[in-house]
Amino acid sequence: MLTLMVVEDDPTIGSTLTSALRANGYAVVWEKEGGSALRSAERAAPDLVLLDLGLPDLEGLVVCRELRALLPSAVIVILTSRRDQLDVVSGLESGADDYLTKPFTLVEILARVRAHLRRHRGDVETERIVVGSLTVDLAARRAFIGSREMTLRAREFDLLARLARTPGVAAGREELMSDVWDSNWFGSTKTLDVHVAALRQRLAAATEEDGGNGGPSPRITTLRGHGYRLDL
Repeated sequence: MLTLMVVEDDPTIGSTLTSALRANGYAVVWEKEGGSALRSAERAAPDLVLLDLGLPDLEGLVVCRELRALLPSAVIVILTSRRDQLDVVSGLESGADDYLTKPFTLVEILARVRAHLRRHRGDVETERIVVGSLTVDLAARRAFIGSREMTLRAREFDLLARLARTPGVAAGREELMSDVWDSNWFGSTKTLDVHVAALRQRLAAATEEDGGNGGPSPRITTLRGHGYRLDL
């Protein structure tokens, strides 16, 4: 299992990132200060670090340089609310591989993490998302509840994979339409409701067939006036 480190003093951002990354199969170490992050880095040897530059104890760029010295082969992605190009350049020159400017979406950061890890490690293994008894095999485009495979249409699979990437996180209707269909989609969002209804039926049927042997099964929760969320 790959190990990631989140260095973020904001409790909301830190806990959200940690939960989402763990739900996607990563071991995660969360540190709220630069000093503790440097100590943990020596013990945990993370494969990738998400580093907030605005830390309470040490200057973020100093922490970045120290992490690069401790972890020469790790990927370092800086998280910053600083929009000045000079700050971004300074971060990259301090040893970071990439940066993300706040605010960012979980979908964006998870995609960036996966892309960096694949490139950096030459990872050719099948990419899987696991949420409870649900396994989504992205490379093979197959989805299972326990040992039971679900028969999904193309958009149903894409929608399930999108929700499974950020379990427990609310996804707006427009966001889902943009991510699963197309950013230029101008049709009715009713098609989203139809696909969600179909997914619920398929999840329920596969769960019943599996008999609960694969563990707790996820469900799609409707968020009235907003969108949907995949929950256990």
